[in-house]
Amino acid sequence: MIPRRILLLAPLLPLPALAQGTAAEVVERFHAALIAVMRDAQRLGLRGRFDRLAPVMAQSFDLAAMTRIAVGPPWTGFAPADQAALTEAFTRWSIATYASRFDGFSGESFTTTATQTQPNGDALVRTTLNRTGGQEPVVLSYLLRGNPPRIVDIYLTGTISELASRRAEFTALIREGGAARVIQELQGRTARLLG
Repeated sequence: MIPRRILLLAPLLPLPALAQGTAAEVVERFHAALIAVMRDAQRLGLRGRFDRLAPVMAQSFDLAAMTRIAVGPPWTGFAPADQAALTEAFTRWSIATYASRFDGFSGESFTTTATQTQPNGDALVRTTLNRTGGQEPVVLSYLLRGNPPRIVDIYLTGTISELASRRAEFTALIREGGAARVIQELQGRTARLLG
């Protein structure tokens, strides 16, 4: 039996070793998990891929920070309950998006090409998704923040911020109906992705 004192201290203890390491190691572990899910995609099915990716993404990504960044300045005006619901909806939608996109394996691989430390201490990890059949590789850059480092944004082709794209969408939804409208939209997208 674990002493009660240890249980009370558990939230203060460091994250498991799996979540620690350099920024490049965080990205490479995430990529390894994606490849494993892709290899087993058919057996797992969409729900199985979601369940397999959920803990990996929770360790690799700072999904709460990503939600705040995607919402932008209106975030501070939302009630704590709305902030929590937004974070939950954004998290589920993000995982469902990966589960639906990485639905098979044809020999793909990831390569880490560089890591740059930004002036503010963030790290930018540049990678490529190497595709087969003569297709051009996809350049993906990950912005990581914190200690241990966690992903807070992804840049497609090295320059297009995933969260900047989300912010443009969310701004229009917030104008339509505040936090509730964004939550409704994300829940609807997740339901459609997961069938």
